[in-house]
Amino acid sequence: MNDSIVIIPTYNEKENIEAIIAAVFSLPVPFHILVVDDNSPDNTGDIVESLQLQYNTTGTRLHLLRRKEKQGLGTAYIAGFHYSLNRGYEYIMEMDADFSHNPADLPRLLDACKVKGFDMAIGSRYATGVNVVNWPIGRVLLSYFASSYVRLITGMPIRDTTAGFICYRRKVLQTIPLDKVKFVGYAFQIELKFKAWKYGFKITEVPIIFTERERGQSKLSAGIFKEAFWGVIQLEVQSWFSKYKPANS
Repeated sequence: MNDSIVIIPTYNEKENIEAIIAAVFSLPVPFHILVVDDNSPDNTGDIVESLQLQYNTTGTRLHLLRRKEKQGLGTAYIAGFHYSLNRGYEYIMEMDADFSHNPADLPRLLDACKVKGFDMAIGSRYATGVNVVNWPIGRVLLSYFASSYVRLITGMPIRDTTAGFICYRRKVLQTIPLDKVKFVGYAFQIELKFKAWKYGFKITEVPIIFTERERGQSKLSAGIFKEAFWGVIQLEVQSWFSKYKPANS
């Protein structure tokens, strides 16, 4: 069985989904893909279902998990994590559908865990400066200083704390109580990194270039940033009253 799966959450991604799936499957590493679709009104899920006929002729490479409504990025990933863990995948990856994450970087993230022995590999925009293309300067500064704020509050030694391009070794997701993860937007990404760090997992940042989407509509909103701002404080305070048994103890 293949040991690596890429989770791609979707909501109205008909303009990107076929191309992103083709790009992942064209890589020399035989990744599987799980699309978690939140009942997209543009029929993204139907497109994926039709592509399953093309890609699953010799086994299930392309998986589809349909949800009844839009419930947030965090809950989509958690549903995808449970799905992947239940099917025995050892390396479970997160990636956006809109090509802001370059599929060609997936093997580098996998290599960091599978070959170099890290438990969590983060595709990082800020590991070697600021590597973002086609963002307005205001958004670059907001994102960069958001990560600085998270480091200041939590002490996490991670430069891109809101990154959503990640490879997890399965034991990380088995250790973190996924059904108790609270946040659904940017704070979800921060929360997973924070808890992986608190549990003592080995984390690395792999430098990537992040490119703003060319097709489709961004899902960012003021509410997502607000959740992240207050969520970081909540995470830190709650950690004072929590026990994190080291994962390797």
